[in-house]
Amino acid sequence: MIGQITKPHGVRGEVRVRPHTDLPERFSWLTQVYVGQTNPQLRQVESMRWHKEILLLKFDGLDSRDAIEGLRGQYLQVPESEAIPLADDEYFLFQLIGLQVVSDEGHVLGELKRVIETGANHVFVVRGEAGELLLPDIPDVVLDINFEDGRMTVHLLPGLLST
Repeated sequence: MIGQITKPHGVRGEVRVRPHTDLPERFSWLTQVYVGQTNPQLRQVESMRWHKEILLLKFDGLDSRDAIEGLRGQYLQVPESEAIPLADDEYFLFQLIGLQVVSDEGHVLGELKRVIETGANHVFVVRGEAGELLLPDIPDVVLDINFEDGRMTVHLLPGLLST
């Protein structure tokens, strides 16, 4: 996921995009992108520009506000083969979905179902037998992520787990 369409811009088919990438300049060489999360549609990018620190995208064939209104809130994705290469200790957020989450005391907390992106840090939504648990993605909480074992080890700070 490289961004999210927030709303239409103007009347000629441009959309405002909130980048979800550490390399927003990647949009300048983007020629096509998948729009949508559950049933993504491949769209050709006609143009891209920055306007007052807002990214504006225009898709081929969508030339009016009415044509793009249905794209509001949709995510922009690229195939993993076109993703920016990561360092050894980095990962894509989608890779976390499905990991088993275990406390550093050995208690299975559940499965990581969703990642909420906030301004400060990500929040991991974990669902298990005790219900839903929200864990902040901070070093004091997330101790280890092991993709080979399909496991995330966390430390539960006071107040994170309701008793």
